[in-house]
Amino acid sequence: MQKENNNPWQIELFKYSYMKKEKVNLIKRSLKKIDNNSKVIDIGCRQGVVSYFIRELGGKWLHCDTEMETLKTASSILKKNIVRIGESLPFKRESADYVFSLDILEHLDNDKALLNEINGVLKSGGKIIISTPISGKFFLLNKIKLLFGMKPEVYGHKREGYSLKKLNKMVEDSGFKVLKSTTYSKFFTELVELSLNIIFVKFIKGKKKSQLRTGSISPESEDELKGNKKIYFLYKVIYPFFRIVTLLDRLLFFKTGYATFIIAEKE
Repeated sequence: MQKENNNPWQIELFKYSYMKKEKVNLIKRSLKKIDNNSKVIDIGCRQGVVSYFIRELGGKWLHCDTEMETLKTASSILKKNIVRIGESLPFKRESADYVFSLDILEHLDNDKALLNEINGVLKSGGKIIISTPISGKFFLLNKIKLLFGMKPEVYGHKREGYSLKKLNKMVEDSGFKVLKSTTYSKFFTELVELSLNIIFVKFIKGKKKSQLRTGSISPESEDELKGNKKIYFLYKVIYPFFRIVTLLDRLLFFKTGYATFIIAEKE
């Protein structure tokens, strides 16, 4: 079922997600275009909305996740080429031109094993695109998260995140050459996102716990979104104010963001 404006609920939420839109824009600026004959494997597609927008770059896409419930949700907008995966990747070796690993490594017990698996399925010269949360003792908002009880497990994470230096080394140790290494989602964008997560977890979701790997920091279904229709309407009303707050990040050109972004090539 779709909302009255005919947007699937995931896309409706995406319109008001600062971090997701920043991530999609960063990917599109960095890759420009993917050849339509290129095979692209999307690992950890979650509810499908980021995949929905970045596959506009081109290529032949295969969308994957570890949970059937998540894939059912994603199928409403991705439609086809959706595969459930386990700890290993069930794909032919050296068969892919691109692999996207967006916000999945932090959810896994053995993150290095996934990087090695990805190296195996990529062709020589194939590219991996990675994003993760960042970690480090100088990231104030990560400390504030803990004060509000927003521990990694609330997000479905096995670890807080990665320093950019550590992630670069992990990628290089797995047989890749890093082509681009940067961060995004700076202080004010992360502050807004964290505030929304805390409100949802503490005052909307309540004691209901998610069994999904993605945790319970935002609505997981259309029913959950519709069940909080008044709150969502209020958020849309105050969205312009939050948007102004996120624009303050432009003053922080010297600061590191709260999410990592890496593009690397299989050597």
